[in-house]
Amino acid sequence: MTKIEKLVSPATGMLINITDVPDPVFSQKTMGDGFGVEPTDGQIAAPADGRVILVADTKHAIGIRTTGGEELLIHMGIDTVEMNGKPFEIDTAMDAEVKAGDVIGSMNLDMIHEAGKKATIIVAITNTNDVLDSIQVNEGEIMRGDDAAEVTLKDAPESQMVQPPDVDKNENQYAKTAREVIAEVGGAENVKSLIHCITRLRFYLKDDKIPKDEDVEQIPGVLSVARAGGQYQVVIGQTVGDVYDEAIKQLGSGFANPEATAQITAETAAEAQDKSLWGRTKRGASSLIGVITGSMMPVIGLLAASGMLKGILTILTTWGGVSTTSQTYMLINAMGDATFYFLPVLVGFTAAQKLGADPVIVAIIGAFLIYPSLTAVVTSGKSTGTLLGMAINSNFFGIPVHIAQYTYSIFPMIFAAWMASKVEPWIKKWMPVMLRMIFSPLVEIFLVGFTVLLIVGPAITLLSTAISGGIQALLSLNSAISGMIIGGLYQVLVIFGLHWAVIPIISAQLSVPGGHSVLNGIVSVTMIAQGAGALAVWVKTRHNKNLKGLSLSAAISAFVGITEPAMYGVNLKYGRVFITSSIGAAIGGLVNGFLHVDMFGFTGSLIGFPSFASHAHPENLLNFAIASAVTLVAAFLLTYFFGYKESDSTKAKVAPKKRHLGDKA
Repeated sequence: MTKIEKLVSPATGMLINITDVPDPVFSQKTMGDGFGVEPTDGQIAAPADGRVILVADTKHAIGIRTTGGEELLIHMGIDTVEMNGKPFEIDTAMDAEVKAGDVIGSMNLDMIHEAGKKATIIVAITNTNDVLDSIQVNEGEIMRGDDAAEVTLKDAPESQMVQPPDVDKNENQYAKTAREVIAEVGGAENVKSLIHCITRLRFYLKDDKIPKDEDVEQIPGVLSVARAGGQYQVVIGQTVGDVYDEAIKQLGSGFANPEATAQITAETAAEAQDKSLWGRTKRGASSLIGVITGSMMPVIGLLAASGMLKGILTILTTWGGVSTTSQTYMLINAMGDATFYFLPVLVGFTAAQKLGADPVIVAIIGAFLIYPSLTAVVTSGKSTGTLLGMAINSNFFGIPVHIAQYTYSIFPMIFAAWMASKVEPWIKKWMPVMLRMIFSPLVEIFLVGFTVLLIVGPAITLLSTAISGGIQALLSLNSAISGMIIGGLYQVLVIFGLHWAVIPIISAQLSVPGGHSVLNGIVSVTMIAQGAGALAVWVKTRHNKNLKGLSLSAAISAFVGITEPAMYGVNLKYGRVFITSSIGAAIGGLVNGFLHVDMFGFTGSLIGFPSFASHAHPENLLNFAIASAVTLVAAFLLTYFFGYKESDSTKAKVAPKKRHLGDKA
């Protein structure tokens, strides 16, 4: 018989669907379905009758298991774990019985807003897959304790399923999860110690090669696994305490000895220090890629749509009779270009959200960097001299400076968001509260904006100049070898905005009468490779509908010449996919150089095939087709067999969880 329950609003404010919550971890339902509230009052109520199963050390999250079996996470604010509990008061305790509408805590909205955080309250049903059939959210203004959502529960939650005959019929779900996890990590004989945090069981194992991640992830009650800091971490969620207690019962109390745990932790940390250089490099690179992809994810859909629109425009101008000088072309081109032109503003906003800075201020810094008069300085090409190979095209208080190109750029804005996240707390330490509204943004925009404009931009230009020289030297040596090297590394340059070093070379090659560019042909190959990698993810993904839809649209966008959705939405996010795609591009670049494939226009990738047609060199179009086919097949097969498995889409969700649930991994 279908069971329907009501959840009430934990606060007074505006009730929103969980997909509208300003945090991708929750809006993508990584932690389960539910809803959010933009609060106007700081009092927090229990959304349902039940028992408290989690109170975060940082007070920003409370877990409740309802009488109906739902496990609710009440998460107060976005990134408020970083505030170490200061804005929160908890008026309940572990194992306390609560009724729907009971006040269980409070949050200081002013303190949260002053810290540049969002006060959004999220109610997530963390065992959605086990108990939830559907949820209907009553969006709009709401009072604390009013009906917020109607939940339809499954007829037979997994926790009530009949146990196998060889298992104690009284064994609860937590004991079963603990038993199966212990077995998969090699049994008690392979366990040195076990501790837990807010969401994870943390095993110190004698041999960490024994567990098979794929098998552990299939255990009911396990969300994912991770290996970090010498630990084998099994992500359980907010019921980790229950599973941990059952695990210690099965292992024995000696495995929870605090002194032994401290000793093993110290030994593991010392071992990690011995191999620290590579370890720190890997963690640093992983963290940087996480920030880049996390900052880009909210705009990936826009980039994909814009890429497809520009592909349609290419079709219209090539075969549809639309002139590149017509008003129709101008309007459609502006629509397709807007996302890319204003990318610094969009990425500034999203990167600030991820790194904890004020999104509006960082977005304004992005707008400052692409302000028309600054852009005109760059595009005019005028200079009063050079310094270290850079054109001196402006001055600041009489000091000659170089202003770089920032439209289409990503990395400078991520740096700006990072710097803003450090500058904002510093400003708040010394600036009186009454002056902050006006003068805090003023100081921040000045410091961060001019640091990016006068230091970061020129530094990137210097590096770009060096790369440009290296590329030209490569091209003069051997076309096949240069095609392989440039093909394999070009999209790495794109990540850091260093691909601008290549654009002037291509422009110079194409601008002369009868101009052509082998280099642009290699760039075209890298676009196809990134699309092929995303296409392989689409083919291999079965259960993650969001990823399946994103990877297909990203692949199509790459095939029409826009690689950002594939790179930032899929390939970089799943690590090895970017590597295998780049290897595919290197193979395609090798073939491209060996066949001396030339381009006679700017538009590349599959849709740019007219740019490869030439009356003087009729074989060039066929060579383009061969190089493109080799690239597509190589990148696709490498990714399909070595770059991606569907469990990666689950692992990619692990990293953000610790930040939001207070997990200090």
